[in-house]
Amino acid sequence: MDKIKERMNTLRLEAEDAQEKVEELKAKVRTMEQENLAKEQEITSLNHRNQLLEGEVEKMETTLKEAKDAANQSAQHDTQNEALQRRLQILEEEAEEADRNLRETNEKLRQTDVKAGHYERKVQALEASRDQWESKYEEMAKKHAELQKDLHDLEVSISNV
Repeated sequence: MDKIKERMNTLRLEAEDAQEKVEELKAKVRTMEQENLAKEQEITSLNHRNQLLEGEVEKMETTLKEAKDAANQSAQHDTQNEALQRRLQILEEEAEEADRNLRETNEKLRQTDVKAGHYERKVQALEASRDQWESKYEEMAKKHAELQKDLHDLEVSISNV
């Protein structure tokens, strides 16, 4: 019987050890379950954060696309602006040339007006001189006619004598 008692004690000790191991394993299982729950919560949190970050990435990609489009438009506007500035410079040069031509034309016109005034005065003087000559011619023609008549009268009176 001592062997049975000894065996029972051994079995009790083994059962106690087994019970302790079971308690230890249960504690480990609880700890692991808690860790697993914490990790699942962390995974859920990370998934949520990942979704938020993906949304931010989409927003940033949209913003980047808009910025690239704006940069392209800006580059196009710069090109158009440069073309317009070159055109403006050409037009300004043409306007300066037209202004020079206008000033030259105005000066020539002024000189022509001065010359026209001078020639007009000459024409008036010549017309006045012509009028004087015509008056003299008419007077001389009258005198000539009178002298012709006097000569004719004289011839008639001489022939009558």
